[in-house]
Amino acid sequence: MNSRDTGSAMATDLAHVRTWIFDLDNTLYHPRINLFAQIDRRMGEYIARLLGVDADEARRVQKDFFHTYGTTLSGLMKHHRVDPHEFLGFVHDVDLSNVRHDPRVTGGIARLPGRKLVFTNGDLAYARRVLKAIGLEGAFEAIHDIHATNYVPKPEVDAYAGLCATYRIDPDSALFVEDMARNLKPAKDLGMTTVWVNNGSERGSHAASPDFIDVEIADVGEWLETLNQRIAA
Repeated sequence: MNSRDTGSAMATDLAHVRTWIFDLDNTLYHPRINLFAQIDRRMGEYIARLLGVDADEARRVQKDFFHTYGTTLSGLMKHHRVDPHEFLGFVHDVDLSNVRHDPRVTGGIARLPGRKLVFTNGDLAYARRVLKAIGLEGAFEAIHDIHATNYVPKPEVDAYAGLCATYRIDPDSALFVEDMARNLKPAKDLGMTTVWVNNGSERGSHAASPDFIDVEIADVGEWLETLNQRIAA
């Protein structure tokens, strides 16, 4: 398979895949839904209250931790001993009323042969709420969340190795779909096939490289439709 293949030979190239792993936010739903705007705002509120700073400084701290440690939570835990359960409960208390089902995604995932899992830097309770809102409740064997990684987030390789160990996944027969390009490198290093959802999400293209991206797509629903048609042919 050529780097950044858009899907012309997907069924043949992905015949080895037995486990399909999906990121959650901005991958299983499009970033235009903009749940992160709510999460960002609540993170800012939490940090401003925690540190006693104004909104601008809270946002600076938030983004600095996100870019440095992979998640804002990791930085807060390292530097301010924040309780992850308290933090995640607060920032993920968001309104999902604008979230809609995409039948191409729900139907496409249902048709995929093999195991299906979600791998997220969010927490289990939030992931379950979002999956229900987008029509994917019960569609996945498991959700591997930030608690399960012992708060070691993507793109730390230990998070991926822990996922594989927990669910006895052979990386050589696994595929990982993710909107943040940098999170694909550890998956590729372990032997997974990688799919980058280049859909304009925040920092999604940071550190993108054909060295660790096998397939580049713009829309998960469209990709799943094409892929399943080729598998069925």
